Amino acid sequence: MSDIEAQFSVLKQTADPAVTDAIAELIGKGEDHELNRINALDFSSRRGLDEERVISAFLHASRLGLFDLTWNVLCPGCSGVLDAHDTLKSLRHEDYHCGLCACGYEPSVDEQVEVAFTVSPKIRKIAAHDPTTLPLWEYYKQVFWSSGIDLNRDTFGSLAEEVTLDALELPAGEKAVLSLQLPQQFIIAFEPVTHSAHFIDVQGEPTKERQQLSLVYNKVHPPTGSIILRPGPLRLSLDNQAGVRTLPTVFIAGDALHEMLGKRRRFLTAKRMLSNQTFRDVFKADNLNIDQRLKITSLTFLFTDLKGSTALYERVGDLAAFDLVRAHFQALLGIISSEKGAVVKTIGDAVMATFVRPEHAIVAGLRMRAAMDELNVKRGRDDLVVKIGIHEGPCLAVMLNERQDYFGQTVNIAARVQGLSTSQAIHVTGPVIDAPAVAAILEKEAITPIQKQAALRGIADKVMVYEIP
Repeated sequence: MSDIEAQFSVLKQTADPAVTDAIAELIGKGEDHELNRINALDFSSRRGLDEERVISAFLHASRLGLFDLTWNVLCPGCSGVLDAHDTLKSLRHEDYHCGLCACGYEPSVDEQVEVAFTVSPKIRKIAAHDPTTLPLWEYYKQVFWSSGIDLNRDTFGSLAEEVTLDALELPAGEKAVLSLQLPQQFIIAFEPVTHSAHFIDVQGEPTKERQQLSLVYNKVHPPTGSIILRPGPLRLSLDNQAGVRTLPTVFIAGDALHEMLGKRRRFLTAKRMLSNQTFRDVFKADNLNIDQRLKITSLTFLFTDLKGSTALYERVGDLAAFDLVRAHFQALLGIISSEKGAVVKTIGDAVMATFVRPEHAIVAGLRMRAAMDELNVKRGRDDLVVKIGIHEGPCLAVMLNERQDYFGQTVNIAARVQGLSTSQAIHVTGPVIDAPAVAAILEKEAITPIQKQAALRGIADKVMVYEIP
């Protein structure tokens, strides 16, 4: 048995067999570009496979060395990759700058950090392993732009031609001159390797006199430059001092360019990865550094606690109570994972979990309540009661006590809301109840939330909460 066959044999033991077969087929028969920065969500959609099982399989495959996992910081404007990291630890919280859009961004792991998978060069060598060999437009598609842009093969060529005045590959140390005819439009001279850009505002009366512009590319990203020119001939002089091949491209910043960059598709975000149970279990070492603070603009927290656990121990004895608490944990943790959530930590009889979407947390909460009812029926008692609170909002991803955790007022409110429950009722906040998908779930279950104001310990103002009876 070869090493690859052995790796796939192990993968089938930890991942869904159908997904494993699809991955094996991709590695064996896929084109080079299909094995670079694989979009796991697009892969699952095209193959008709469950997203969570696909994500889990790619994570296990990466741990086995079949793929390299990368965290790519994206520009929210053009979806260009501003920086690529092979570990979450190297992700900076400082601003990233996009030359093409001339904007700076503080990275948020919601939609600005893409998680992608590239086949390991030990498994199969592809062109993207040496980006300097990629033709100009393949470099844009496979290296500069993220998997979140839908660059349809049938339409990309014509669109690229429509949005480009000229483009060339410029070897290190060489110079070139482009003779252009400037239309009365906004022009961007962009170079994707050094991420440098020069903006040309073409306005005024046309001229027949040749205008001049010189650009130098080097290893230091130059500040974005701009100039006003008139419609007519331009002599664009290019000097590559970057030490690597550069790819100067002159774009027409019009509707066609915006149309091309506007073709988006869903991709696997860092936020979703941090709330993935397989990632938290398998990639414990690839978490944050102690001094990292990553901003998340929206995350849903679910807290649970077992009501009256101390009295339970006194009633049934330590051994029986321990078995009950363990059964309760098994039920809750299984539900969290199956509803696209992840357990952050357990504290005594309590659980803290995260979900990307509030509707996933609501479904999990309802299932948890039903699971406790089933356990009580089996026991012939009704004293196993789990208290549940759910809240959604912004937070920081941090490292606390050597584990990836979350910090902020959203976390505090979620924990306090859980404390309002005195029975099997679930308590949620306004941001959760206002989510359209949550309203649809409650309507389907014929559940009418009970609105009330509550004073939460440590929170200055009263908070509007909703009891899910």
